Amino acid sequence: MLHTIIQKNSYQDSIVLMLLTNRLNTLAGVTKASVMMGTPANKDIFKTGGLYTSELEEASSNDMAIVLEIDGKDEQLIQDVLNTIDEFLAEQSKGGNDKGTETVKTWDKALELGEDAHVAIFSIPGTHAALEIEHALNEGKHVFCFSDNVALEDEVRLKQMAHEKGLLLMGPDCGTGIINGIPVAFTNAVRKGSIGVVGASGTGIQEVTTLIHKLGGGVTNAIGTGGRDLKAEVGGITLKDSVATLESDPETKVIVVISKPPAPSVRDEVLDLLRSSSKPVVTIFLGEDPTDHEENLYRAYTLEEAAEIAVQLMHGKEVVEKNTTLEDPCYQFAAGQTGIKGLYSGGTLAYEAAMLMKRALGLKDEKEAEAGFILKDGVHEIIDLGDDIYTQGKPHPMIDPSKRQEMLAQAADDPTTAVILLDDVLGYGSHENMAKELAPTIKEIKEKAASAGRELVVIATIVGTDEDPQNMADQKKILTEAGTILCNSNAQAVKLALIILGHPLTLPERKVLPKKSSGKATETPSKEMMRLLTNDAFINIGLRSFSDAITSHNGKAVQFDWQPVAGGNITLQKALQFLNKAELN
Repeated sequence: MLHTIIQKNSYQDSIVLMLLTNRLNTLAGVTKASVMMGTPANKDIFKTGGLYTSELEEASSNDMAIVLEIDGKDEQLIQDVLNTIDEFLAEQSKGGNDKGTETVKTWDKALELGEDAHVAIFSIPGTHAALEIEHALNEGKHVFCFSDNVALEDEVRLKQMAHEKGLLLMGPDCGTGIINGIPVAFTNAVRKGSIGVVGASGTGIQEVTTLIHKLGGGVTNAIGTGGRDLKAEVGGITLKDSVATLESDPETKVIVVISKPPAPSVRDEVLDLLRSSSKPVVTIFLGEDPTDHEENLYRAYTLEEAAEIAVQLMHGKEVVEKNTTLEDPCYQFAAGQTGIKGLYSGGTLAYEAAMLMKRALGLKDEKEAEAGFILKDGVHEIIDLGDDIYTQGKPHPMIDPSKRQEMLAQAADDPTTAVILLDDVLGYGSHENMAKELAPTIKEIKEKAASAGRELVVIATIVGTDEDPQNMADQKKILTEAGTILCNSNAQAVKLALIILGHPLTLPERKVLPKKSSGKATETPSKEMMRLLTNDAFINIGLRSFSDAITSHNGKAVQFDWQPVAGGNITLQKALQFLNKAELN
């Protein structure tokens, strides 16, 4: 039966509630549990998941709703659930305090204590984010917006507003950033150096920056733009302002720009801007097939190549394209075993894998891939498990291994599957030991396939550094002992999978041509923009773990335990904001 608990006026961040859901689902006697705020959208998710009850109608957007599927009405079990909720939320409330992070509950106090903080970080529901971002910009703060589900028209308006104020809006839906060597949101511990990165992709930034670290280089700043920044409607506002700022940064010697293919008009403007840079620039527009480099403007084909070229340029060396030689282990597959299945937690890594496979296998682009699939062609599948279809009301696969464990078993049961590709994304915000969670499933599916007379190869890449909190050496050991082949990059993992199945991939050679003339000079960034690059203090509005990552790297954080005002009523919030503006004027 279903049992519903409504905790009135108990606002919690969505990621905290997803982690709490995971905890409740481990309790003996609980068949299924889900915890969300009582918003209309979340009530629809309860319905879709078969956990809707009439009591949910009483929940408001500020109320925490817990629905349990249990056998009968076990009063002791319900009490155990309530105790677990209290203990879990108490653990979360301790985040940051032991390290001296100031915790506040109002904007006035946050601004008072965060006077020296030039960046405000948002990880609050997207329906409320636009109003709060506008508030922060009006207070002269750069904004890093982790929140998604912000309307496109609001993004355009707020980015234009930020540009006019000489500020930067990173996001919305910006998952990764490094500001002055300090990790922000879901990112890795990367040594400080002289390469500046701008990216419209979170895991793309993570893959490139961690590879730079492994190659002996380091990063000044890695500025995320949000995935929609290079759409025609937005026009690359954040990317252009970021490039101009890194161009003026005396610490940055090389600039790297990462994105999926921009809108054609935006692409031309971006390339024209990059040609005007006095510093060497590396671009990777994943999915494009670059045919040449220009003098001082180098076009990479893979994320690994982008990192390699950047480090070569950092050392003042001639750019040499590397084609790493991978040995064919010569597996003996059963008849019909010809398929590659990619189960990725990183969307950009999935996109890169699909791109490489299409090139090697001569596959045509699908007009519209099935939801969740980056590639689905016969026996080959590349899946982005971070897609909304898999994460609606559930934790992201970087946090929760359960969906990937389930799909590993499904892929292994398919008699056409020969190779399975995986990523293990380390860093702040990610699961504390993903390798430990995946290893038993990997062992199990390999043994099951062997007993059926089939070879099953699992290839993985670890996106991380030796400074990440998960301990990369331990992750490598756990996965290797489970029978996983580890590669240094996602590109190498895909290439190895293709070699094993007899489809070697050769990347295109590119000659260096003279730089095309640029009629556009890089704008001089504002003083506020230059302050961003040396900022070490933040106001964190939302998820407490983001404050912990900052303070662990000698940064300062004011933790703003935000809750929606006016009972979460957006119309009333806008009215209050209008009245406040009128009063100030």
